[in-house]
Amino acid sequence: MKKRSFKIQVSPTAGKVSAIYTDPGDAKCILVLAHGAGAGMDHPFMVKLANSLAENGIATLRFNFPFKENKKGRPDVPAVAQNTIEAAIEKVHQLSPTLPVFAAGKSFGGRMSSQYLSTHPDAAVKGIIFYGFPLHAPGKPSTDRADHLKNIKVPMLFLQGTKDALATWDLIQSVISSLSKAKLVKIEGADHSFKAGKINTTEILTKATNRWVEKLLKKG
Repeated sequence: MKKRSFKIQVSPTAGKVSAIYTDPGDAKCILVLAHGAGAGMDHPFMVKLANSLAENGIATLRFNFPFKENKKGRPDVPAVAQNTIEAAIEKVHQLSPTLPVFAAGKSFGGRMSSQYLSTHPDAAVKGIIFYGFPLHAPGKPSTDRADHLKNIKVPMLFLQGTKDALATWDLIQSVISSLSKAKLVKIEGADHSFKAGKINTTEILTKATNRWVEKLLKKG
């Protein structure tokens, strides 16, 4: 496993952000892995997930959004976040032009990635993986944040904990059942941070990701 650190140019106004490319050496694909609103690309969850995916032949590009790069507390507005995701996708195609690319993200990162894909149907990605989709604010069940998902043209994988305060189980189940290209994987007992007692949720997330990705890659 090799890791490379570099900067990605987002835009003249947003500047550059840090990124880390984790390469297993024999990658079958690469995930553009966006972090959540509360932590950057170096959060232990992100690092552990990237390493685990690499052990299964999946490369990742982790990167900071500008707000985290510049140590600001409030997340970027959607336009800036989506520009960052677009720049990261373009970067992986430059780094590994022959590898299939998937968008992916934890919470905010997944939501911003999906908003980008909903308005860019020609984006060069095979699918999108959500590590905990933030369907609504805690204690305020709603499905408004999912309205754009119906406009996404690529397959979607939702990995959700049954105790996620940002996605009441019956609501997320209902939303995903209405999407023809979506698959839902239940992580029993896990919260929004994928904590579930002594259960190794990283292993569960990795295996589910690997199965789904391999199935899509076999279809071509």
